[in-house]
Amino acid sequence: MGPQGAGAVVALSVLPDLVQGLPVLAWSLADGQFPGLLWHFATASPADEPLLPALVHTVSHHLHCTGHSAVVAGVVTAAAVAARWRHAWVLAGWWLHIVIDVFTHSADFYPVPVLYPLTMRGFDGLAWNTPWFQAANYAALAVAGLWLWRTRARRCSSGS
Repeated sequence: MGPQGAGAVVALSVLPDLVQGLPVLAWSLADGQFPGLLWHFATASPADEPLLPALVHTVSHHLHCTGHSAVVAGVVTAAAVAARWRHAWVLAGWWLHIVIDVFTHSADFYPVPVLYPLTMRGFDGLAWNTPWFQAANYAALAVAGLWLWRTRARRCSSGS
């Protein structure tokens, strides 16, 4: 996998969360509350979500459900494979996002409706913003980043 492929996997791994924020972005721009409202939405905790118009909230919620649904991802993946799209493997980033979010979102805050649109029910996992879990997550990302940086530095110094 080249740099473009890795970039596509990473892009698809963050896309579900970015897409659900689009209605909030549009509203914050239209209402003159950008970037404050968008930042509040992105960093909210269960009792601290920003007040949004009903339509913005509903559209954002359904985009969240769609982007985090194994049913939707399965249909898209099946269509990509059936169409013999040679880059269908980049959808692994989307699938990884769904799998991680299923276990790192609690029933209190954005539970992942993995079977949407068949059901809105979500799995009650460990909230990603639990302090010890967040520290472990960022530590693991730092270790992985350091390993990738060192691996690349070794390859560059050896001329490969």
